[in-house]
Amino acid sequence: MNIKRAKEEIKDTIEAYLCQDEAGEYMIPTVRQRPVLLIGPPGVGKTQIMEQVARECRIGLVAYTITHHTRQSAIGLPFIEKKCYGGKEYSVTEYTMSEIVASIYNKIEETGLKEGILFIDEINCVSETLAPAMLQFLQCKTFGTHQIPEGWIIVAAGNPPEYNKSVREFDVVTLDRIKLIQVEPDFEVWKEYAYREEIHPAVISYLNIKKQYLCQIETTVDGKLFATPRGWEDLSRLIQVYEKLGKKADREVIGEYIQHPKISKDFANYLELYDKYKNDYQVDEILSGVIREELCDKAARAPFDERLSMVGLLLSRLSSQFSQVLLEEKAMEKLTGLLKGLQPAEDEGEKQQVSLAFRLSELAKQLEEEEHELKRQELLTRREAVVYRRTAKLLVDCETQMSRWEHEEGSGQDVQAGWEALREIFAQDSDKFEALFQKSAQMLEYGFDFMEAAFGDGQEMVIFLTELNGNAFCAGFLKEYDCERYYEYNKRLLFDEEEKDILSSLWPENHN
Repeated sequence: MNIKRAKEEIKDTIEAYLCQDEAGEYMIPTVRQRPVLLIGPPGVGKTQIMEQVARECRIGLVAYTITHHTRQSAIGLPFIEKKCYGGKEYSVTEYTMSEIVASIYNKIEETGLKEGILFIDEINCVSETLAPAMLQFLQCKTFGTHQIPEGWIIVAAGNPPEYNKSVREFDVVTLDRIKLIQVEPDFEVWKEYAYREEIHPAVISYLNIKKQYLCQIETTVDGKLFATPRGWEDLSRLIQVYEKLGKKADREVIGEYIQHPKISKDFANYLELYDKYKNDYQVDEILSGVIREELCDKAARAPFDERLSMVGLLLSRLSSQFSQVLLEEKAMEKLTGLLKGLQPAEDEGEKQQVSLAFRLSELAKQLEEEEHELKRQELLTRREAVVYRRTAKLLVDCETQMSRWEHEEGSGQDVQAGWEALREIFAQDSDKFEALFQKSAQMLEYGFDFMEAAFGDGQEMVIFLTELNGNAFCAGFLKEYDCERYYEYNKRLLFDEEEKDILSSLWPENHN
């Protein structure tokens, strides 16, 4: 299955394992809670989905790469304990608590989350001395003599033997005690993730043409040659930072991440052309409504890979804009909820007893504490953190303006006037958001203007609409904005089938 389906399967498993009956007991007892074992190629996203699952299920996560451990650090150190049996004293070997088990208890203490996931990566690549302990761990949920705490679910991951010569095969006895999930790379699923994580548009555009290069691992006389989803994502981040610094990722730099000479060379050439197209077409100009006839003619006559890159540039800029809109919308929603909690109490007299500016400052402190707690529990995504920061800024702005109003009105301000002033301040923020939304909507309309002028109802428009549907930020914006042309083209064009036919006819070797 693909990594998206695997993630849903793990979430369903966790929900089932943590489901309790009326007496507060787990409906599937711990002994029947089979550990989940993910097997898939390197870099496909096995570790990342565990972080996502833990956040979405609001539970803890302790992750270890077991190949970094010795037998002693995994199961604990031996010590001699005196015990009495049948009236006689004996020296008995005991073990200190495993570092891994102790880290679970530490996580519970740090976060207050009593349920969670213990994730063990590269479990089938352990040393010979540690292998028996790993089998015991999967079969009995213990490290050494110490049990994994109740409510903590074991998930392990490993690579198939063809990717790692150190892999050890599990016997049937072990396999019969685990829940095995085989994971395969899937470009369409990765593309959804790539849009959501704002992977560099050149990487997405290139792999849209050369899908088979997303995950390609070969064994040659010169050793392993490979390109993996993890390599593409890490390269994307580097390119984005290099662009901010005014640096260029050349073939050698790309080869440090995409360790397959043919692919890294091909992408380096594509990236150079992509930068040229970015300068030639001036997407920001197009999306501001300046659509020159000669530019449309140039795009219409360009080779298909250039036209596809052009579409990718438009989508990238729109996606970035829509991402900003959705973040602002989330911040405004959070601010609205907070301000609703400031509704005047029924027993408030004609004079304001506590200044609204002070109450806003208290709200800002509560928001900061809430964000800090979620960070401490490792339940906050990067985008959620941005929403908290943006909401905090809006609150501080409201507090500053409210404080100024109260100072101007003096101590005798009336309650109703204070609330009206606060509503006016909030209305200003609402107007700013509405202006941003309308600007973004107009950019989309200008995008359609250019696509129609340059390509009409051609294959480029099919791809443009397909990507709008597949991009989480674009799709999220289009749920709020009623774009007539978007819905019109949706009715007339069959996205997935037509795009597949187009690309397979142009590059049949990429779609075998």
